[in-house]
Amino acid sequence: MNTPVPTPPSNRSHGALSTRFSQRFGLRLPVALAPMALASGGALSAACAQAGALGLVGGGYGDLDWTRREYTLARQLGAAAQAEARIGCGFITWKLDQDASALDWLLDQADEALPRALMLSFGDPRPYAARLQARRIPLICQVQRLEQVPQALEAGAEIIVAQGAEAGGHGMNSLNGRATFTLVPELADWLAAHAPATLLLAAGGVADGRGLAAALALGADGALVGSRLWASAESLAPAGAKAQAQASTGDGTARSEVFDILRRKNWPAPYDFRALRNPLHRQWESRIEALRAAPEAARAAYDQGVAAGDFNAAHATVGEAVGLIHDCPPAAELLQRMAEQAQMLRKA
Repeated sequence: MNTPVPTPPSNRSHGALSTRFSQRFGLRLPVALAPMALASGGALSAACAQAGALGLVGGGYGDLDWTRREYTLARQLGAAAQAEARIGCGFITWKLDQDASALDWLLDQADEALPRALMLSFGDPRPYAARLQARRIPLICQVQRLEQVPQALEAGAEIIVAQGAEAGGHGMNSLNGRATFTLVPELADWLAAHAPATLLLAAGGVADGRGLAAALALGADGALVGSRLWASAESLAPAGAKAQAQASTGDGTARSEVFDILRRKNWPAPYDFRALRNPLHRQWESRIEALRAAPEAARAAYDQGVAAGDFNAAHATVGEAVGLIHDCPPAAELLQRMAEQAQMLRKA
């Protein structure tokens, strides 16, 4: 049965938040849902679209059945709310290099059912550029360092996402990662000089209106929001993980390879994974090479935690903004709060 999309508390536009990004995609606020694998499903994407944001379905590792089901649901719910024009999708690029069947299915849709935008992260987007351009789908490329931007522009990216290392889930490791607060303005200056028509979104640590207003002040055209919408009513993240996140602070996360090893995810360097630093993570975080050499016992403990919903072993995928997460309301309410707080700060 389709999950109803909640009606946002207010349908009024937020003029103080109008940016090139919101104008380009017909949004009421300059926010995109991060396409979080296994969390940004159809209900959450549609809820964000109805609330006036860009709702990106988390195609993640490119599982065809999951992508087909959740993207179809997003379209159905979006159509019921007249918001389907604000629904897109995102994939992990290096995984598409191994299996692009989910992307193939998406690009085979009729013109009216194509994603409003498609986001690629963690790999070379250029092999997919011609197909996206042929279907006139705007390409969003996520980067973590300035040196990655020319490649994204060569692929035809219309939007660049500057992801700081504060972000939850996958991102650049601590040796190579940048902070959102410095990466965004540097990249904004670079784009203004070299590709002024390219839009810029900030990602990593944006969890309320203060973060959104700060992103705009730093030169971004909007924000890609992950952790805060991960902890929403429509998110597919486990209820136990959401509850653990609400009890944590920003001190409680760590970025490492631990959970990728435990989950059998062979991520390439220099990327790793930020999540809550639970007891199983702490047990192995200083012994990564030992874990990699003999992961069987730790994987069994992790698997048991997932099966039991025990987040002392299973992971909760959130970033450093977890300390700003204190409830789990509908996405429309979260976005409304964010918009109103940012609008107030922009007018101050």
